Amino acid sequence: MTTLSAIINVTNLPGLVLVLIIAGGLCFLMVGGDWLCRGAASLAIRLSIPPVVVGLTVVSIATSMPELFTAMVGVIRDQPGLAIGNVIGSNAANMGLILGSAALITPITVHYRLIRWEVPILLGVTVLFAVFIYTGSGISRFGGIALIVITVGYLLFIVKTSRKSNIDKEIEEEIPSPIQNIWICLGFVALGTFLLWLGADLLVEAATEAALRMGVNETLVGITVVAIGTSLPELGATIAAAVRKQSGIIVGNIIGSNLFNLMLICGVVGTILPFPVDPLLMRVEIPMLIAFTGIFAWFVVSHRTVSRVEGGLLIALYATFVVVSSISQTGGFTDEAQEGEIIVESLP
Repeated sequence: MTTLSAIINVTNLPGLVLVLIIAGGLCFLMVGGDWLCRGAASLAIRLSIPPVVVGLTVVSIATSMPELFTAMVGVIRDQPGLAIGNVIGSNAANMGLILGSAALITPITVHYRLIRWEVPILLGVTVLFAVFIYTGSGISRFGGIALIVITVGYLLFIVKTSRKSNIDKEIEEEIPSPIQNIWICLGFVALGTFLLWLGADLLVEAATEAALRMGVNETLVGITVVAIGTSLPELGATIAAAVRKQSGIIVGNIIGSNLFNLMLICGVVGTILPFPVDPLLMRVEIPMLIAFTGIFAWFVVSHRTVSRVEGGLLIALYATFVVVSSISQTGGFTDEAQEGEIIVESLP
């Protein structure tokens, strides 16, 4: 049960109140994203950790918590479509909406480490995620445990490889005016994470109720409304980093969040409560996610910079993803297929 639903029943609220709750959730997300970004970036200096590694771990895990929370609630409530739709939609939103928006603010420089390690790992994990779903028609307990093991191995890999980095110049460029007190840094991280969680909870509860009142199915709600809602922590942290020109945190946060969405969230949920995946998702959304990840990887790797033009293209790709998914989930493709079958059967 979520924080908001534990206090008040959103199903009895008028539409205007739902809009106000959504607006409040957005405010919490933006403030929380800014605080988390400031605290995590400053913490990198105090602990001599490269900002890109902070983005891949601390920021990524913290901003992925709304997805984990939402996925668990969805599966517990017997709404697996909302859970898996949230993960797929969040990853698409991270790559298209969030990185695209950040690149429109300022061209994003990509850290060499991400090109060498994280981008190939993200491509591999996305394909592996699809393999688990296609072979088991969902995330089984075996698949969930395997994803958790991969998550632990990846975290150990980050720690090991980060020790070899020369970070003095990088830190100076990424974080020009850091917070000096380590306890204040931790306070910003903790309070920022709490505001992100609270804001996402308010937003998801109210937005989901509003969408369901309009007759939208749970999978489409997960792919669109909930996915965008739970991706707003990443958006808040990324835009705050873009304004401060902290490129290492921006791309590291996005790639790290996508990795943890696939590995940690699906791993934890699948281990505790194995869940099925709608065959329609396997025919449309998952192939689109793989293709989107490949295009995203190309933009990130090429020239080690994501330009404003590429940022605009990423946003356009995300809009296309949402439109195609909406058509698919509302039966557009199914209806066409059924009409085709009727025509074939009527032929002599």
